[in-house]
Amino acid sequence: MSSPGRRPLRVGLRALAVLLAVVVLYLAVTFVQVLQASRRDEARPAQAIVVLGAAQYDGVPSPVLANRLDHAAGLFAEGIAPLIVVTGGRQEGDRFTEAAAGANYLSSVHGISGEAIERETTGASTWESLASAAQFLRADGITEVVLVSDPYHAMRIAGIARELGLHPVVSPADGSSSVAHLAEETVAVAIGRIIGYDRLVRLDERVEG
Repeated sequence: MSSPGRRPLRVGLRALAVLLAVVVLYLAVTFVQVLQASRRDEARPAQAIVVLGAAQYDGVPSPVLANRLDHAAGLFAEGIAPLIVVTGGRQEGDRFTEAAAGANYLSSVHGISGEAIERETTGASTWESLASAAQFLRADGITEVVLVSDPYHAMRIAGIARELGLHPVVSPADGSSSVAHLAEETVAVAIGRIIGYDRLVRLDERVEG
């Protein structure tokens, strides 16, 4: 016969095993959803195209940012939306914001009028940029948006935008997604859907601080 004292231990281990299995299953399902979203282009007529920022070098967009801007310019040329919103603030020591670099690129390279470009210049993260953009877009009665970023970002940025009161679809820029990027996004989406993406940002800030 087994010792009575071992029974609670066995129950506890079984409960832990079940919990771990649920977590693994949840992460696996989320990974598949993130992967599927990265491969899906949902572009359709909307009120605005929102481009998520990326690095810029003294006013010149990085290859990652230029790729996103080129994709947004293509959507604009197709008549998907009459307005492009470029996002992103500046890093310490920078002379230009990511949004300014993006707007200048769209005008100089693609010939898009400044009247068709709106700038969000304060965001230091994806959530902050979308939150700031959503505030002035909603004030102008704009909620239908096409989001442009790298493929692996697709599911998270759509979730953030919905949390902020927008009605988004995602049109990823050209490119592939590494397993590492997909894994990082899987964790972010898995946690964000439970605690909220705004809380996830604050949690990251506390960890980094």
